[in-house]
Amino acid sequence: MYSSGSIKRHYLFRAAVLLAFAVYIEHLVRHDALHYYVTPKLTVWVRLCPVPLSLMALSLTIQALFGGTNAICGCGHQLPRSRAGGAAMYGVFLLPLLLGFALPDRALGSAAAAHKGMSLNYSSLIPKESARFQTSDPFAAEFAALAKKLYSQTVIPVYPQIFSETLGTLDRFKHDFKGKEASVSGFLYRENTGSMSGRFAVSRFLVQCCTADATPLGILVNTRQQKSLPVDTWIKVQGKLQVVVYKGKETLQIDAESVTKVDQTSTPYVYTSPDSVEEWNQLQAAAK
Repeated sequence: MYSSGSIKRHYLFRAAVLLAFAVYIEHLVRHDALHYYVTPKLTVWVRLCPVPLSLMALSLTIQALFGGTNAICGCGHQLPRSRAGGAAMYGVFLLPLLLGFALPDRALGSAAAAHKGMSLNYSSLIPKESARFQTSDPFAAEFAALAKKLYSQTVIPVYPQIFSETLGTLDRFKHDFKGKEASVSGFLYRENTGSMSGRFAVSRFLVQCCTADATPLGILVNTRQQKSLPVDTWIKVQGKLQVVVYKGKETLQIDAESVTKVDQTSTPYVYTSPDSVEEWNQLQAAAK
């Protein structure tokens, strides 16, 4: 049986944890850092979370100060019976909070990419077609339509809004795009193993929901001039597309004509587009 004082302490502490989460989310909102953790579609909902969290904290505080000695919800969830149990349970919530407040808010970089594994091939599971930009696969029809748009460009821009779709299209029809010029920006990624033989990759993280599911995508870069830029430097690369064999697979590569250091964009991650062709048309119209 729990004492009245023990129950009050537990629920006051839970109220404090909920309030701390509300304060942390508000901190991210004020510092425009939510986009480092969730997609834009979820941002609007996460912004509202401090309100219900604060109301829940207020409810727990009122119950602890003015309620009875029984468990609040009556749902069978028992309070920790020992200090060690309480520390372990609340530590699960407090540790990410402490890390959130202590660590700087910044985009994922090479360390996370190395841990997750950089993706340089996008269409290995899709059957190849011999005719240029023709496909019998309904799933790949959008890739073929986008390929025709890209091929007509003197310099193919890899827009962040359709980053994964563009790289996927170029990779699927890599032999058709061989020799075409492309321009892409992202962070510099270089493997620590040395297997890239002096090459590096220009990369972005594709986020579906939040950074927990982030996937590093990139394209190999080969440059005649040795670049001493450190990893995670944001760069813009322009050059001709080539097909090389990397780790036993045919992989698209940019033979760079220029590598320019740029500032990190305000939205460093990329997201999927429901209609890449329509998005391309809008981006091209805006660029004119």
